[in-house]
Amino acid sequence: MANELSLKYGCNPNQKPSRIFMEDGSQLPIEVLNGKPGYINFLDAFNSWQLVSELKAATGLPSAASFKHVSPAGAAVATELSDTLKRIYFVDDLELSPIASAYAKARGADRMSSYGDWAALSDTCDKQTALLLKREVSDGIIAPDYTDEALEILKSKRKGTYNIVKIDPSYVPATVEHKQVYGITFEQGRNNLKIDEEMLTNLVTENKLFSEEAKRDLIIALITLKYTQSNSVCYAKDGQAIGVGAGQQSRIHCTRLAGNKADIWYLRQNPKVMSLPFKEDIRRPDRDNTIDVYISDDYEDVLADGIWEQFFTEKPEPLTREEKKAWLSTFSGVSLGSDAFFPFGDNIERAHKSGVEFIAQPGGSIRDDNVIEVCNKYNIAMAFTGIRLFHH
Repeated sequence: MANELSLKYGCNPNQKPSRIFMEDGSQLPIEVLNGKPGYINFLDAFNSWQLVSELKAATGLPSAASFKHVSPAGAAVATELSDTLKRIYFVDDLELSPIASAYAKARGADRMSSYGDWAALSDTCDKQTALLLKREVSDGIIAPDYTDEALEILKSKRKGTYNIVKIDPSYVPATVEHKQVYGITFEQGRNNLKIDEEMLTNLVTENKLFSEEAKRDLIIALITLKYTQSNSVCYAKDGQAIGVGAGQQSRIHCTRLAGNKADIWYLRQNPKVMSLPFKEDIRRPDRDNTIDVYISDDYEDVLADGIWEQFFTEKPEPLTREEKKAWLSTFSGVSLGSDAFFPFGDNIERAHKSGVEFIAQPGGSIRDDNVIEVCNKYNIAMAFTGIRLFHH
């Protein structure tokens, strides 16, 4: 390990010089085992590592994240995958260890956004996880360790240039952190907030019941939000984030964006989508893009244009708006976290459309009574955490 690493450039090629270093002269807590990670790679690596290590500490389960541009596209803990989820994540042909299952879920929740991701693992990267990563388009990975087999597999990726970073899990950063903007130094206490079930005890709705699964999923949503560019909202189900709305200026746009992603996650489980007659040689990214188009309202135009012939062995029937509406009406058991209070009840109305039954948010809006009223209308259980989770 060294106390400094030179980088090719900063956020953009014109931003030189660039490096990461320890101001106190101590050694960096990371070791680059392969490749040459860049400025944004390390931003993704350090944010995603914090997320997965906190998820592991909070749940006791191996955890993984898929990061893009300093926000999570997905995050998950290791739970048993159903056959349906294995199929829509395209891992039904693989043997999955617990940590591989966690990454399959983190990667699979929003495959469009996870294209070219940075992967983070709370546990040692094993052969099963490396084999999963080998066939996906990814920029790099951070983990506390790698088995010899996993390292060999990952080093062969991207013609030998795949970025592999090993981090010291015992590293504890300083309690005060700094950043510079426009030549001016900002200083703040590091966000050491511990997120656990204690944050979910102030239930303010008529329904005051959180299932154990809901508590787990709300913790996942809140920890995910802690490392998501604000404003942000996160939908979670089955031990994973299924829709992240990041970096929006209004709360309702966060809720809509994340809700639309959650809807796509659920629509991908529709039998029509799962039985699409793809050509055998179609590339994985092309298949993901095609599924996204098939689910969209534009697909009938695509069919009319004859583009389907590029991807399918036969012309598939459209998934009509009526069929999508009927399928989404069965969506349930979803948990929702918000990094700041909901200012209006319209956020709850939108969340309800995507099967949300459990909510955790800070509270503190002058319209809290309206938000609670809409929750009661749909029998949604909601807790006020009293804690804001802005991240910039």
